[in-house]
Amino acid sequence: MNLPAIQKALRERKLDGWLLCDFHNRDHLAYRVLGLDMTKLTTRRWFYFIPAKGAPRKLVHSVEPRKLDSLPGKKEIFLPWTQLHSSLKKMLGSPKKIAMQYSPKNNIPAVSMVDAGIIELVKGFGHKIVSSADLVQLFEATISEEGYRTHKEAGVLVDGIRAEAFEEIRKAIQTSSGLTEYQLQQFIMRRFKESGLVTAAPPIVGTTEHPADPHFESTPENARPFKQGDTVLLDMWAKLDKPGAIYYDITWVGYIGDAPSPKYQRVFDSAKAARNAAIALVKDRFAKGKPVGGWEVDDACRNVVKKAGYGKYFVHRTGHSIGEEVHGNGVNIDNLETKDERQLMRGSCFSIEPGIYLPKENMAVRTEINIFVRHDGVPEVTGEMQEELVHL
Repeated sequence: MNLPAIQKALRERKLDGWLLCDFHNRDHLAYRVLGLDMTKLTTRRWFYFIPAKGAPRKLVHSVEPRKLDSLPGKKEIFLPWTQLHSSLKKMLGSPKKIAMQYSPKNNIPAVSMVDAGIIELVKGFGHKIVSSADLVQLFEATISEEGYRTHKEAGVLVDGIRAEAFEEIRKAIQTSSGLTEYQLQQFIMRRFKESGLVTAAPPIVGTTEHPADPHFESTPENARPFKQGDTVLLDMWAKLDKPGAIYYDITWVGYIGDAPSPKYQRVFDSAKAARNAAIALVKDRFAKGKPVGGWEVDDACRNVVKKAGYGKYFVHRTGHSIGEEVHGNGVNIDNLETKDERQLMRGSCFSIEPGIYLPKENMAVRTEINIFVRHDGVPEVTGEMQEELVHL
């Protein structure tokens, strides 16, 4: 935990403090911000209050009195629930503006960790509760130079395996080997392992209408062989098999045959134009030193798809935060599922992935790249970017 930096951030945002708390290891964000061991059992409630000025204070249960001993600050121990209430009230003091892992109307689910009862309790003491979303992003979701390096290294490997996967399809068509979606998925998983990569879940490999389900899962039962006339989508995410490594996450599409249908080509071109509009907005705002929220980037991307006539077929947010998990805890590129008003900042890593899904026409397109806002303030597309359909 970087206490001076946290307190400086609180003062800059005119907040009186940040109250972090947990029960049964529910709030992984609190553990990461404070540098606590998430693997240790937590069976009782604990509270840690970081004021904008002065020493932190901690409140722990008598059954687990050493839970926060690694953190600075005076400790108070409670046993009955009545003592918890009185001690928490005393710890927080006079009415304040306090940040907690809370999001008004659940607009940012990734930070909505504190239950309504605790919010009611703290508000009952006279305090105003505001969302810690920006603080969480600053102290948990921004990525170091070393994290950036691991992300880039993973990107080179994943891009290479993606090219190998398309080549496997090409060879299968030429030899009529009967390669299936599931078999190619397993090929990719094997190449991840051989390349020192790990992933939370297998890649998405789908043909024709299968990827019209954005989270299609290939199985031995639903798999079918690649064949002439198929459209193909590969969505792959992985990171280096080492502590602190950052994910790389991409989607590419292709066509098996001499030429795709004019409709499929138009759909791809529309998604590509939308992706490029989002990239352009991010780069323009940072070049001008102006803030940009995740919702604004989503709008820039989505408006291109709408103008092309496919708005209702773009059924998910434009992108997500990327970190040690493929879906990180920073700002998402979203003004559809939520209105993510958090600002992109230096050290942010996120995807841009517009998709157009037409199950009745047996086609789907998604084009996904990753952007890292470097610590010098320059947004960088961190890997290869698909400019044309892959012809197989």
